[in-house]
Amino acid sequence: MTKEAAKTGIGPTVLVAIEQHFPENQRIIEDDLAFRILPFSMRAFVWLMRFNSVRAWMVRAAEKDTPGIWGGMMCRKRYIDEKLIESVKQVNAVVNLGAGFDTRIYRLPALSDMPVWEVDQPENILSKKNRLYKLFGEVPSHVRLVPIDFDREELDVVLASYGYSADRQTFFIWEAVTQYLTETGIRATFDFLAKAERGSRLVFTYIRKDFLDGRIMYGWEKGYKKYVIEDKIWLFGMDPEAWPNFLREYGWQVVEHVGYEELAERYVRLTGRELASTPIERIVYAEKA
Repeated sequence: MTKEAAKTGIGPTVLVAIEQHFPENQRIIEDDLAFRILPFSMRAFVWLMRFNSVRAWMVRAAEKDTPGIWGGMMCRKRYIDEKLIESVKQVNAVVNLGAGFDTRIYRLPALSDMPVWEVDQPENILSKKNRLYKLFGEVPSHVRLVPIDFDREELDVVLASYGYSADRQTFFIWEAVTQYLTETGIRATFDFLAKAERGSRLVFTYIRKDFLDGRIMYGWEKGYKKYVIEDKIWLFGMDPEAWPNFLREYGWQVVEHVGYEELAERYVRLTGRELASTPIERIVYAEKA
């Protein structure tokens, strides 16, 4: 995983923080920590978004370059929140792979006593640790922040050094990470996930392979140029129909596999907002067989 990919860890939380400026009945997701966990420079930017006209411009600008990015990001976060809350009584640990500045571990009451491991590149972990100390005076006792060099270190070894054991029924979160890995990196992660306890859960997002290969643009020509051609940070994609067999190789089975059009029907339509939905990214919820 490249250093450039590490820099993307803060972006989703910035958008979620801006989302909180919308009236309560128009918000797709509630997150009272998103603004507070951000570094000062980002908080200043989000503060400006409290003005309706500036916020509307921001959403339009994001949607123009990458249609569906706003609603898709909010929907996937809400979906993961809901699946995590639903699973609290079936699991006894959470591992967030590529946690970035995500806040769900700290804002969902159902997780207040659940052992959690948040894994990310060292620079992201250090920044998050500093912000948690500013917010809470410490890293909450049930959370372990785990720095890892994904290109050089083995996930199971590093997690074990921070007290994680594979015999725990675990809820694994792998949000907006797979596209930054090579297939070798993807398979290395699934080698780790193959050792998970039966009944563990996994939720992850991925980019469609036909988009990544340049066969179908789905209106994302600018995004393709930036992430695939110029920055070269989106590396892995998968055809939707390939996932069931791929997961079966590692002892997992699909529970739900949805596109963001369906998530928009669940979460956006009720707000009355007009937001596009991106077809290039999808989300899979799976269980260890």
